[in-house]
Amino acid sequence: MGVRAHTSGPAFKRWGAFACLCATLLAEPVSAEESDPFLLHDQNGLSVRAHLQAGLNLVGEQDLFWSLSDIFAPTARYNPDKIWLEGYLKPGLSVRQMLSDHTHLYGKVSGVWSGTVAKDAYDRGDTGRVTLEEAFAGVTIGAGTATSLDLSAGARELKLGTGMLFANGGSSGFERGALKFGPRKAWELTGIATLMLGGVSVKGFYLDPNEVPSNDAKTELAGVDLRYDDPARNFVGLTFATVPESNSAYPQAGPGGLGPPAVTTGAREGLHLVNAYGRTGQLQGGWANWFFSADFAYQWNDRINMEAFGGRAQVAYTFAPAMWTPRLMYTFQSFSGDDPATGGQERFDPLFFEGSPSSWATGSKSAMTFINSNVVAHQVELSIKPTSQDTLFLRYAHIRANELFSPVQFGQATRFQIAGSSNIVTGVTSPHLADDVFLEWSRIINRNTYFTAGVSASFPGKGLELAAGRNLPVWLGAFANLVINY
Repeated sequence: MGVRAHTSGPAFKRWGAFACLCATLLAEPVSAEESDPFLLHDQNGLSVRAHLQAGLNLVGEQDLFWSLSDIFAPTARYNPDKIWLEGYLKPGLSVRQMLSDHTHLYGKVSGVWSGTVAKDAYDRGDTGRVTLEEAFAGVTIGAGTATSLDLSAGARELKLGTGMLFANGGSSGFERGALKFGPRKAWELTGIATLMLGGVSVKGFYLDPNEVPSNDAKTELAGVDLRYDDPARNFVGLTFATVPESNSAYPQAGPGGLGPPAVTTGAREGLHLVNAYGRTGQLQGGWANWFFSADFAYQWNDRINMEAFGGRAQVAYTFAPAMWTPRLMYTFQSFSGDDPATGGQERFDPLFFEGSPSSWATGSKSAMTFINSNVVAHQVELSIKPTSQDTLFLRYAHIRANELFSPVQFGQATRFQIAGSSNIVTGVTSPHLADDVFLEWSRIINRNTYFTAGVSASFPGKGLELAAGRNLPVWLGAFANLVINY
């Protein structure tokens, strides 16, 4: 569901008014003694609360996609140097009715207005949309007890595990605008049943993603998630899921890696997967400053002779006694690619992963080009906290292809072509793709308002330069954004 919201012409006036709204909301939050203005009603077991999120993001890019468009799409007249402004507004209303001490009814409705002024990285801009975000209702039976049952249906958010495969149920960018922000997270339709038995949860789910109309693959997913959480916030889990319907296509390497890849329409339909995951929370004793996380997924589809693997391992250490509390984390993640020497399909399907640099993105800038398929990355993150409100992150990623002569990029959001980089789908002859460096500053202005700014660079690897047949420029970028969340 969407309503066109053109932003050309008087767009900057509208965005200026939006900026004034954001500035108005920058006031310090109310103290604990004052009433919450977003709590509209709280009497006789009925609570009604308003919600509001808003954001503005200014982005600049130079030599986008390493200026590959000059080589592979010169007639497209793609400009690899861009500056654009994007933003969104997400109002909502939630309701909870207590039928008894342990039985609650609840629901929420929200919408998103998003847009982009000027052309973004994918040459889309001066456009936007108003769409429904959340619209769901549910009931909790046994709330506050060791055993409870929660049932809900409608459009809502759902993230499973660490977000490796199931997180971003909604798509932004392209005709909807707000490419970098990605304010839409809710699945278009869900049916979720969760049984809680102490720290164990068993969740059955049906999901229909809210994809952009110009790239709606009609995907549906269903499965079960089993998870255990302990009081120290450690958790482990196992997800089994299947894709009963989808029009999403897969690329397959040419025989022996020669020639362009074949495209199998509707290849995702019939996909099955198992995803095991675990993460530490607050460890005790001599392990108190350590953090560990591990994920592994196996995918198969007998209909197209598919077998694929993906996973990640993380380890981090916090230098707690040191000034500014430095934290150093190493991440290794790998996703299989299609082997050109076989007749089967080995390409990992990343589905609806959480794609921010702090989550499941492969690199920072490179994540706009390489989805989590046929890539392997070594990533290092250093963070420091100069004040209680400020955090600085320095991230480095070394990105390689798992399989040579095999598709390493199939377009952002699995689109077939992206200006400036579509030729990479044929594969590379050397595994080194890129090295990304990303410096980010995050400041908590108050408990509802956050400011983030960053600069980044992506240095092309030998694989890209051999594909281009020449030296490529460094892809540079910067951004600054303000987000408000009530």
